[in-house]
Amino acid sequence: MATAATQSFSTLPLEFRSSGKGNSTTYLQCIHLKPPIKYFRSPVVSDRLLTRTAFSFNPIRCVQRKSHLLPVVAATSDGNSDTSLLSVFHGACYVLGDNIDTDQIIPAEHLTLVPSKPDEYQKLGSLALIGLSTSLYPIPFVNPGSSTTLYPIIIAGDNFGCGSSREHAPVALGAAGVRAVVAESYARIFFRNSVATGEVYPVESEEVGLSKECTTGDIVTVDLGESKLMNHTTGKEYSLKPIGDAGPVIKAGGIFAYARNAGMIGTDVNK
Repeated sequence: MATAATQSFSTLPLEFRSSGKGNSTTYLQCIHLKPPIKYFRSPVVSDRLLTRTAFSFNPIRCVQRKSHLLPVVAATSDGNSDTSLLSVFHGACYVLGDNIDTDQIIPAEHLTLVPSKPDEYQKLGSLALIGLSTSLYPIPFVNPGSSTTLYPIIIAGDNFGCGSSREHAPVALGAAGVRAVVAESYARIFFRNSVATGEVYPVESEEVGLSKECTTGDIVTVDLGESKLMNHTTGKEYSLKPIGDAGPVIKAGGIFAYARNAGMIGTDVNK
């Protein structure tokens, strides 16, 4: 299921249609996704999964705030993309295993935080991955007293982002300064929320066992343009699956920002 979600964005043309019947029903529909997923202003409902995700924040604001919160991480354009993707990310990685669920990424008791409020967005960053077992992961992802991580790249195993649907999961990672997650596969709803919010790039590894060959603290480069990951600590290189049409949406700051930039909706979605 996770792979199918990635392929929906990576291999199918991505189109949007805007429609409005009053403020409560304006939406964007990805018409090439199966089943179609309607991104309402608030809430968002997945027709098939019967899960609810409340988009109570402005993706543009989140992107603007991130420029002040990100840790040191290199990002350069590959120069070959029509969308001028920021496609190369460099820094220390944080390594996780299989089945990291959304409650480990951001526990449910913190879902009252509103990402559109700068102080609460920053608080979400300080809580990213706070639900991890300290016996399995003794190195904290975010140091106490900080709101940003020293690890802008996460390397994980299978089924990353499983569990209940919450857009706070990719938002918390983005608020902490994560730029890309490289995993063997993703839970479908986490992948969708990552693209919709524009907070992190959810990249799939072509190779099984990548997380077992890397160690937290290894210095890595993720090149989306070349679909490669280089571990500079070990000297090994790994193939990644192309990010595809999800890339421009994430680069724009999420699905609403992408639609605004493309002229599909007005600059003020409340009109």
